[in-house]
Amino acid sequence: MNQRSLIPMLVLLVLCSLLLVNSQHQARRLFIALEQAQLRQQQLETEWSQLQLEQSNLAKHARIDAMAKSMGMAVPTADRTRYVTVGGR
Repeated sequence: MNQRSLIPMLVLLVLCSLLLVNSQHQARRLFIALEQAQLRQQQLETEWSQLQLEQSNLAKHARIDAMAKSMGMAVPTADRTRYVTVGGR
């Protein structure tokens, strides 16, 4: 092999090496982004579960009843109940 054919081969080798390094860097960057997205997904799922638990606790009948009693509310009696019929009959 002469020196003239070695120079293009050397340039091609360097170019391929640079492309390989670049593709590995891209792969690592994308893998890190994927891990961050998965971590965020886990955090959001945990937060969603906590919010569902909080909502179920806030909607419990015993809690609502206790809050109503603390505000002085009571179940209406029969003499305070009015029934409305259609057509005014």
